[in-house]
Amino acid sequence: MSIYDLVIESKFYNNDKIADFENNYDGLRVGVLGGTFDPIHYAHLATVEFIRCKYKLDKIIFMPSGDPPHKLWNITNKYDRYNMVLLAVAKNKDFIAFNTEIEKKGKTYTVDTLRHLKKNYPGAEFFFITGADAICDIEEWKDVEENFRLATFIAATRPGISLLRAQDQIEKLETKYNANIISVYVPSLDISSTYIRDQLKRGNSVRYLVPENVERYIYEKNLYGVGDE
Repeated sequence: MSIYDLVIESKFYNNDKIADFENNYDGLRVGVLGGTFDPIHYAHLATVEFIRCKYKLDKIIFMPSGDPPHKLWNITNKYDRYNMVLLAVAKNKDFIAFNTEIEKKGKTYTVDTLRHLKKNYPGAEFFFITGADAICDIEEWKDVEENFRLATFIAATRPGISLLRAQDQIEKLETKYNANIISVYVPSLDISSTYIRDQLKRGNSVRYLVPENVERYIYEKNLYGVGDE
């Protein structure tokens, strides 16, 4: 099957999962993982699966960003990033890809996404999953206090991030904003999208760092300079 056919198949599976979610969201505990996913990799998947099981979340929404305000590198086309997420989560019934942010015009902010989710799925309880490093800088986000009113935040600490610094900041945020923040150490894989992009530019293998169909998509679409001489 060609990679284009696999994307179409993945969209079909994803549409079924969205339809089921829209009919049964009331009372569900739903994790939301945003990010550029440039590209999505196994550490993303392993992290949210660990959190899903630990906190008994019913579904995980993967929300690729459209035009994020804080990213400095030349981000890959948003539809390519969305397609890679579709391919990565296609066969997991509990993982759903949403295109809310990539279809939004202008800059995309977490608070706007959470408002959209709460408005459209009022009976669901949302848990926004982010890195502990992002929590340390969250006061730079748009409407920071409203973010905390709209969702419980799960701050995932991974290798290389200071748990002590993150916990100190979390305590300050909980006091200042009456925020509900859960700190969790995730024994995940030490993989980053930055590392993967660098490996690809160097002509090195990324097998076993990203899902097989994501790897195929990268090479067939010549992303991250893989087709450059």
